Amino acid sequence: MNTTLQFESQTKALIDDLKSVCANYGLGNDGNEFKIITQVFLYKFLNDKYVYELKQLEPDLANATDFDKALKGYSEENLELLTMQISENTARIAPENLLSRLFEQQDQDTFADIFDQTLLDIAKTNSAIFSVLTQGGEKVALFENISKYVTDNRDAFCKALVNKLVGFSFEHIFTQKFDFFATIFEYLIKDYNSNSGGKYAEYFTPHAVAKIMAACLVTEANVNNVTCYDPGAGSGTLLMNLAHAIGEDKCTIYSQDISQKSSALLRLNLILNNLVHSIQNIVQGNTILKPFHKQESGELEAFDYIVSNPPFKLDFSDYSASLESKANKERFFAGIPNIPKSKKESMAIYLLFIQHIMHSLTAKGKAAIVVPTGFITAQSGIDKKIRMKLVESKMLAGVVSMPSNIFATTGTNVSILFLDKTNTKEVVLIDASNLGSKIKDSNGNQKTVLSEAEEQQIIDVFNGKEAKDDFSVVVSYEEIKAKNYSLSAGQYFEVKIEYTDITEEEFIAKMNRFESNLEELFAESKGLEIEISKNYRTLKLEN
Repeated sequence: MNTTLQFESQTKALIDDLKSVCANYGLGNDGNEFKIITQVFLYKFLNDKYVYELKQLEPDLANATDFDKALKGYSEENLELLTMQISENTARIAPENLLSRLFEQQDQDTFADIFDQTLLDIAKTNSAIFSVLTQGGEKVALFENISKYVTDNRDAFCKALVNKLVGFSFEHIFTQKFDFFATIFEYLIKDYNSNSGGKYAEYFTPHAVAKIMAACLVTEANVNNVTCYDPGAGSGTLLMNLAHAIGEDKCTIYSQDISQKSSALLRLNLILNNLVHSIQNIVQGNTILKPFHKQESGELEAFDYIVSNPPFKLDFSDYSASLESKANKERFFAGIPNIPKSKKESMAIYLLFIQHIMHSLTAKGKAAIVVPTGFITAQSGIDKKIRMKLVESKMLAGVVSMPSNIFATTGTNVSILFLDKTNTKEVVLIDASNLGSKIKDSNGNQKTVLSEAEEQQIIDVFNGKEAKDDFSVVVSYEEIKAKNYSLSAGQYFEVKIEYTDITEEEFIAKMNRFESNLEELFAESKGLEIEISKNYRTLKLEN
């Protein structure tokens, strides 16, 4: 096993160990389990990152047989000077709050209180950089009391958690790149990012979709100092792929999501992926009702890149009437979807997200949005009004229609809508519905998985604006208008008629054969008619 796979296996084992502790104390599949697992995991990660940074700066600490003993030899002033040199993206942790000091105190009668206070102290010390904002301006700190979720044996529970942490170190994997931490993050939250979360459930965007969106958006070699936004970010899969395609140090992330859980998971994702500088722009709130990110003038902030997998059916009936205001007329230019009589029917909130995104792009902005495939061909209503605006404003880059079941949790067929306010010429339409292999996930749901070669095929054809038989077309805005604003590639595919060159003699001979065959068939048909007529007369005489 290579080093990276070994670290990945060890990290996943730590996650499993923490879940096992929760299960042993009655918290398995409990609604609060994800808070415990993600916060304990994050504490360990931040602890090891701080230790790692100190060792990078101070050879004596790096070479010490007993790090904690060596650290105790530093005066408070010297340690402060050393800490001032570490990266701004690294949490500051007081010596008494290090994991090694917690381990020393694990047999004390009030260990749960000590454990909780340790986390709260770290959260307070790092509040300015690591807190997530709510829509009302409140700060959501890194950590909270962990032990409160356990009814009995709080001390033993916290001791069990600490003992799982001390046998593992993140220090060897801080040099790993995006793919490693994306895999770890997905494994960490796989049980907590599903549709079992109720009204504001988060859905994990498949890797293939996120990769294609990022690769088709970021096509320039030297993108720098740009803003990236997701108006319903969930746990941040799309934003992380986008940031990685640009370069984590070359972009600033902005997001808003109505779910508190999503904000917490996104913050964790930012920390793992070296995007701590963007945490201050992560906001918990309702993007459609009260968009948070605004300019000094009060106008909505505009962004260079926007990615979104909006909720397709989220209920917005409670506040739909509030959207009918003068302030929203420009933003929701195509209108606000009607609330269906039965709330079990689709609320079509994704149409509001598309309009919000169109309104939130800079003059050279680009966007990629997951939409129901029905959106690209609907011949009336808000769907068509939006497509007309995209075409008439010449801000469309293309569409990729994905295979069915690319999302295992929903049967809705999806397409990726690409916007580009600089694309005044040709539009690429791809029908990738026949790609992929059907498999069943761990929950027994059927899903379609694209191979790396198929993912790359979509990316190359889209970015190269390549027309391929029965797969892709490149069309003008005028051609789209002529097709009633349809964005379905299939409606532009040519019907192929094959021609074979033959001589005049060969043509005459072939026609003679056809004529001869027809005469034989007509003669046979006449004979059958006579036979049927005889049989019919016989039946009449017998009756």
